[in-house]
Amino acid sequence: MRRREFIRLLGGAAAAWPLAARAQQSERLRRVGVLTAMSETDPTLPPRMAAFQKGLQAFGWAEGRNVSIVYRHATSDLDRLKSAALELVAAAPELIVVWSNPAVIAMRAVDRSIPVVFVSVGDPVGSGFVESLGRPGGNLTGFTAFEPEMGGKWLEHLKEVAPALTRAMVLLHPDIAANLELYRAAQAAGTALKINVDAVDVRGAADIQRAVSALAGEPHAGVLVLPNPVSASHRDLIIGLASRLRLPAIYPFGYYALDGGLISYGPDTLDLFRRAAGYVDRILKGDPPASLPVQTPVKFELVINLKTAKALGLDVPATLLARADEVIE
Repeated sequence: MRRREFIRLLGGAAAAWPLAARAQQSERLRRVGVLTAMSETDPTLPPRMAAFQKGLQAFGWAEGRNVSIVYRHATSDLDRLKSAALELVAAAPELIVVWSNPAVIAMRAVDRSIPVVFVSVGDPVGSGFVESLGRPGGNLTGFTAFEPEMGGKWLEHLKEVAPALTRAMVLLHPDIAANLELYRAAQAAGTALKINVDAVDVRGAADIQRAVSALAGEPHAGVLVLPNPVSASHRDLIIGLASRLRLPAIYPFGYYALDGGLISYGPDTLDLFRRAAGYVDRILKGDPPASLPVQTPVKFELVINLKTAKALGLDVPATLLARADEVIE
């Protein structure tokens, strides 16, 4: 090989080396944390995480290739959630995806610098998580699940499927500001619908057992289950009690109806997790959370369980069935 050709080849290799190094650097593993107020054994957890991962893949992020995801799951107990949040912070992620209000509260208690994308959170402004929906400020942004007006819609749906309803017991978590707003909206709707609406604080299974059992023997009573980790964790108990006591009940997510609940109406949570991946992508590419407006759900699901309706002796109106996204027979 001539000396001039050798020098040219050597120079080309040297020039290519920084490019290869930069390419290798661009594929370095970016670490993302995930914190949920759910048990690891909850059957609704894997589909949500799969939806999140699929959303990331749409933006070119593949777990194990260019992103590493550290998961921590805990029940709605605040101390357990704080411990899980501390473990995530210790793993030094570049951002953390957080599901539910209690998990956001726990995260804020241990760190306020790591960017956070929350999912399925109620009233983030009233809860003090962000300054406004359009301009979140701080290190948090994400996706809400329910506007307060949904409390009234739930009561309307419950009255539609159970026309004789005159009393509705609302199961709420007193530490979640969004639950209180939903309850107030249900109360306002109750006045127009001539339904007496009252609420019971639920922090665990014993509270749920006591509250729902108190309705035994009331022929025109029903239950309105608000979105919170306590109700979600004990949904089998709630659905079982409603069935045994022959109480019509409405729930905030489709999986309640799939598990035997009478009727559910709420956002498509899988869609929320897919959309959250878009914000993760933008933050990993340099956008600060404060510049990303909080977004609301765009897909809602009405699910009716006709098997449960028949067991309760209820005839679901054809007009309501026509609006349903899914009917379980």
